[in-house]
Amino acid sequence: MLPILGALILQSMYSAVDLMIVGKFGTTEGISGVSTGASILQLFTMVIVSLTTGVTVIMGQYIGLDKSHKIGKLLGNAVCFFTVLGLILSAILAVFAKQIALLMQAPTEAVELTAQYIRICGFGFLSVVFYNFISCIFRGMGNSRLPLLFVGIACAVNVIGDLVLVAGLKMNVSGAAIATVMSQTASVLISLLVIKKQKLPFSLKREDFHFGSEIKRFFRIGAPLALQDILTNVTFLAICAFVNRLGLEASSGYGVAQRLVGFVMLIPISIIQSMSSFVAQNVGAGLEKRAKQAMQCGMLIGGIIGIPVAILAFFNGDVLSSFFTDDTAVIARSFEYLKGFAIEAVVTSILFSFLGYFNGHSRSGFVMVQGLIQSIVIRLPFSYVMSIQENATLTGIGFAAPAATIAGIVMCMIYYIVINRQKKAECDKT
Repeated sequence: MLPILGALILQSMYSAVDLMIVGKFGTTEGISGVSTGASILQLFTMVIVSLTTGVTVIMGQYIGLDKSHKIGKLLGNAVCFFTVLGLILSAILAVFAKQIALLMQAPTEAVELTAQYIRICGFGFLSVVFYNFISCIFRGMGNSRLPLLFVGIACAVNVIGDLVLVAGLKMNVSGAAIATVMSQTASVLISLLVIKKQKLPFSLKREDFHFGSEIKRFFRIGAPLALQDILTNVTFLAICAFVNRLGLEASSGYGVAQRLVGFVMLIPISIIQSMSSFVAQNVGAGLEKRAKQAMQCGMLIGGIIGIPVAILAFFNGDVLSSFFTDDTAVIARSFEYLKGFAIEAVVTSILFSFLGYFNGHSRSGFVMVQGLIQSIVIRLPFSYVMSIQENATLTGIGFAAPAATIAGIVMCMIYYIVINRQKKAECDKT
């Protein structure tokens, strides 16, 4: 978990550094453009991450079952699949950037800048695809250290690029986008060089690279997660659109808050990513008790870290927001959102521990269903109602996230009890 957490921290620096440097050396419209554009790219990236989770789980189960000879075919099939998917998503982002910006109801002053950010990052999206794919391979093997190295190099390239292009050459949003693409590309190239020198526990042959049966196996696990993430992120994009209607200050303030939220969510995300692989290997080896202990440990770790983070966000969110901009109105709006969101730092770790456990058991169907209920039935309507109130603030919109998460925890607890009773009944019969 710790190397994954480190990699996520550095990965979050991409958009955070973009926003910070644009906020200091660019314009308020630029902040809105980077914020809205980054939200779109997050949606596309989460689709890739969800699908690669299927690869990670299958790899973990093959290793636990001592069937490493099957991994080569799995990865060869996956390379073909993700290459085609990456090219399709890249084309969508590059060609329809302006339409996407308008669909997001970006403030009029920021429409062109938003489209600019989406278009440039779209051209380099294939690098995002293969960074996440390479990371999933190492997570499936239980090696989360090398992805940390890859993203560390990428983050350094991104910071240097932002300083040169945005602070130095005053390229505003386009400079931030170019720096992001350069950093992702550098990360992939270096990771490929490192892989060549690694002694891997499997062989990868030329005949493995085709559209074969392994695609169906990992897609069956990853697709429900991807669908959940698409619809979940669509609701977040809708919330972003709700906020954009409240004006430029609200849009920029929400953008700053979302960068901070990205850091708050690092612990829960590192828990679910590491646990999915850990549980999958133990399930493959028949060690169910150890899989349950992992879930409980994840909840404990997340709670211990999440409580002080929630307190910091609730009471000092304005100080945190000031790292990204000097605009007092934008800082105030960002703080509004963080007050409502703060408790999410605690409850999400509990939810994601459950979800990592279920993913490791290949029960991604339930993970999808509870996610859709959270997003469509609770988070989206709650946010909309809060956004149309007279003198609406971002605090109510911010609270929509933890309200949905708490509902998700209740659903997970019920499902956990049900499946364990089913397992006990099966054991009693035998």
